[in-house]
Amino acid sequence: MKKEHDELINGYQDKLSPKVLDEIRDNVPADVTKERLTRIMEAVYAVYSQAKICPGECVGLVSAESIGEPGTQMVLRTFHFAGVAEMNVTMGLPRLIEIFDGRKLISTPTMEIYFKKQYGKPEQVRKFAVEIKETVMHEVISDSTLDLLEQTIKIKVNEVLIKDLDLSVADVAKLIKSKIKHFSVNIEGNEIELAYTGKTEEMKEIHSVKEKIKEIKVRGLKRIKQVLPVKRGEEYIILTSGSNLKDVLVLEGVDVTRTTSNDIHEIRNTLGIEAARRAIIDEACKVIGAQGLNIDLRHIMLVADTMCMSGAVKGITRYGIVSEKASVLARASFETPLRHLINAALIGEKDKLSSVVENVMVNQPVPLGTGLPGLVTKMK
Repeated sequence: MKKEHDELINGYQDKLSPKVLDEIRDNVPADVTKERLTRIMEAVYAVYSQAKICPGECVGLVSAESIGEPGTQMVLRTFHFAGVAEMNVTMGLPRLIEIFDGRKLISTPTMEIYFKKQYGKPEQVRKFAVEIKETVMHEVISDSTLDLLEQTIKIKVNEVLIKDLDLSVADVAKLIKSKIKHFSVNIEGNEIELAYTGKTEEMKEIHSVKEKIKEIKVRGLKRIKQVLPVKRGEEYIILTSGSNLKDVLVLEGVDVTRTTSNDIHEIRNTLGIEAARRAIIDEACKVIGAQGLNIDLRHIMLVADTMCMSGAVKGITRYGIVSEKASVLARASFETPLRHLINAALIGEKDKLSSVVENVMVNQPVPLGTGLPGLVTKMK
C-alpha cells in the first residue's frame, strides 16, 4: 500500500476501530486512487456511525420488543416433506421458543449433510444415505416365534431387505450371537434358530431376549431415524430425521465446513460455544425468514450473545440466564423471591442498583436514557 494511502487511513484512527481499519487495508486494491479511497473511508465512517448506539440506550428492551412483536404473529405449523412421515420439522413460534429456551431435547432434531465435490454424485449420495440410516433388527425380521417348551426362538429374515443393506443371513446371525449370551445359533435358509444353553430359564427371561433381539442395531448411525437425499441448487445433500453430528463429521466425503444440525446443545458439545452462538443466530433467522418477517440481525445477535456468554448455552428462563443475574433484587423479582433474598443475606451480597428492575422496585429513576447522566454542580 502506498504511503499516502496509509496516511489517509491512519487519519481515521480516532473515528474508526482498529479492526475496521485493518479490514480496509486488507481489502482495498493496491492501485486504488486517493480520491476513491477518500470516498471509501467516508462511506465506511457513515455506516459505522449509524451502527453505534447512544450511551443509555436500552438495547435489551428494544430487542425483546423487536422479536416478541413479530413472534405473536407467527403461524403454528410444522414443515412436512411429502411422502416421508418421519420428516417433520418444527417451525414457527414453537421452534423459536425451543431455541431461546435453550432446550436440551428438541421435538424434531434434523441435519443437513453436505459433500465434497468429488463425492457429490447422485449414486454416491444415495449409497451414503443407506449406510448412515439407523436400521434396527425388527426392520429386517419378517417373523419371529418363541417355543417355551423347547426353549428356542426362531427368526425369519427378510432376504430382500438385507440384500439391499449388503448383508447376508450369516452376518445377521453373527450380530445376534455377539449381543446375547447363553444361546446357540443355527442357520437354516433364511431362518435363524436360537436354542437356550444356560440353566433352566424363566419364561419371562426368554421373552425379554426375544424383545431385545428386535432392538439390536444392524447398521447405520445412532439416532439417524430417516434419510432423504435432495437436490439443492447444483448439488445433492442429505436431510435427516434425528441428529448425530459427532459421528457424521468423521465420515469420509462429508464437507465438515457446511454440514450442520439444528440441535444447538449438540453443536456446543461437538464444535464449541462459538459454533453454538452462530447456530442460534442461523436457526432463529431461518424460522423468522420462513414466516416472511424481517427482524434486524443485531437483535438476534444480542440474544445469542446473552445465551452463550458463560461458555455454556443458557436459555432465557428462570433456570438459565435469569438465575445468573448479578442483581439480587432482579433475581428476586422473577420467581421464588424469599429464597433469593435469604441466600443473598446469608453471604452478605450487595446490590449496586445498576439496572432497570431493581430501581423500579425501590422507586428510583432507571439508569437509562435521560436517567443515565448525573449532574454535578458547584455550590457558591
